[in-house]
Amino acid sequence: MLDAAPCPTYSLRMHEISFLVTPELAGRSLKSLALGTLKFSYTQFKRLKFSGGLLVDGTPRHSDYCPRAGESLRLVFRDDPSALIAAGSAPLRLAYEDEDLLVVDKPAPLPSVASKQGGETLENRVFSHLGMPEDFVYRPVNRLDKGTSGLMLVAKNAHIQQRMQRLLHTESFCREYLAIVRGAPQPAQGDIELPIGHGPGIRRVISPEGRAAHTQYQVLWRGEGLCLLRLRLLTGRTHQIRVHLAAMGCPVLGDFLYGQEDERLPGRFALHAFQLSFTHPITDETLRFASLLPAEMQGIIDDKP
Repeated sequence: MLDAAPCPTYSLRMHEISFLVTPELAGRSLKSLALGTLKFSYTQFKRLKFSGGLLVDGTPRHSDYCPRAGESLRLVFRDDPSALIAAGSAPLRLAYEDEDLLVVDKPAPLPSVASKQGGETLENRVFSHLGMPEDFVYRPVNRLDKGTSGLMLVAKNAHIQQRMQRLLHTESFCREYLAIVRGAPQPAQGDIELPIGHGPGIRRVISPEGRAAHTQYQVLWRGEGLCLLRLRLLTGRTHQIRVHLAAMGCPVLGDFLYGQEDERLPGRFALHAFQLSFTHPITDETLRFASLLPAEMQGIIDDKP
């Protein structure tokens, strides 16, 4: 929600914000409007400033320019297009879409972003879904590992991505997961607060020199040597849930990096981002989404072959 009183009425398209300057906002500099009213980061504002993206009635203006009431302000994001990206070979699974955001339901083992190894990724599918625009820039707000399925948020422009990433580790952005693990943590409900640092290769390790990491968990179901956990991230370190659970002696089932593979989960492990809620950066509405447990994980709980 914009914090000026009254707020400007504006339209947000893929790479542009525009609105008419009201009498209440007249006389404020473009810098003040961008950093204060629209809550741009300073880095983002500098990109606008030096790329000629500050336009008043269609004319580029300096950041100190103070528009008058009735003038039209346009802030144009001149993104550098991504490297050539191929169209996705499968449709995007959507939980929600509006002019600002996509909430996607990522299957596993699908990578979230393109890499040098090539192959199909969620990035390809977003590209196709948006009509394969020439100036496409992929803007995930949060990411999921290749072997993790579930809900992810993708922004449609730099402004929304930056605003949502400010909310990532606040009460305004909540991510919850379901995981099948070997063993069972004790007690059945609690908090894991262990710092996470870099290990060899892509591994992460518990380390006193690492960054603070906080995961909440609750046991939902117990089976023979397994249990189902509900988890909530309060920080967002790489591999956080996987590292924390392995440190508790309860590695995620099928996790080849911190436990061992399981033939019932080809190419993936038993971790699913099942619930996502956040405050919409434009409407200030609280949105909540849920994703069903994938069949391969449900089958293990139901003891199906």
